[in-house]
Amino acid sequence: MVITKIINNNIVSAFDDEGREAVIMGRGLGFGTKIGNEVAESKIEKIFQIKSHSLTEQFTELLTHIPLEHVQISYDIIAYAKKILKLKLNQNIYVTLTDHINFAINRYHQGIKPENALLWEIKRFYSQEYQIGVYAVKIIKERLHITLSEDESGFIALHFVNAEYGTCICDAIKFPNLVKKILEIVKEELHIEFDEDSLHYERFVTHIKFLIQRVYRKELLSDEELELAEMMQKKYKREYICSKKVAEFIQKETQCSLSGEEVMYMAIHIRRVTAVEE
Repeated sequence: MVITKIINNNIVSAFDDEGREAVIMGRGLGFGTKIGNEVAESKIEKIFQIKSHSLTEQFTELLTHIPLEHVQISYDIIAYAKKILKLKLNQNIYVTLTDHINFAINRYHQGIKPENALLWEIKRFYSQEYQIGVYAVKIIKERLHITLSEDESGFIALHFVNAEYGTCICDAIKFPNLVKKILEIVKEELHIEFDEDSLHYERFVTHIKFLIQRVYRKELLSDEELELAEMMQKKYKREYICSKKVAEFIQKETQCSLSGEEVMYMAIHIRRVTAVEE
């Protein structure tokens, strides 16, 4: 691989034999070398291959200001999420998480202890992502001997929610509370309590999460099942009215109107979860 840019003593940018751009990390990798030289393979520790050129540029710019240890920690957390938990992540996670990890560590050294107002919702509705946050805090403690708070596990979790759903972090912050509010609407409208250990409840929460994802990505279902929607409206009137109230809430919060088909599928899930409760 041929070096195209020396980011610092430990990180360089290069093109491989197939012309693909990569950011390569290794202790002392960039020291004493020049643009056009071959990368010393014996010093390579990590290789980042990001498909987007603009994202690669953002990443390389970020790396000029961040200690090598912070970059390594971020890389290993992402690798854990992809390998162990099999998450499919948008490549912007390399930029957003690395930046956040560095920021969180600096914040710790400044004695700043932020509170995560959404921690309960994140733990409850995005438990898998929260476990990544717990893992991240554990690695940081093991390698840097600093103890970040449980709140920080929640903040890190949101970066993985963002990378999974392909949204921006400002939107991902809204997701846990939206899930909570939708569940509250159903409970209040139908006067029920959920069995949170039931499979139907788990499926309902999953449906809500993916609906919110589609809302923010503007990938909502179109109206193709009008006859089925009309039948649902007549057969399960109570659940359909409840679904309409959920749709009204979503429109108010996101300025996005749900299609009749989305309302119908929400009503089906409401019917399933409430049938178990009755």
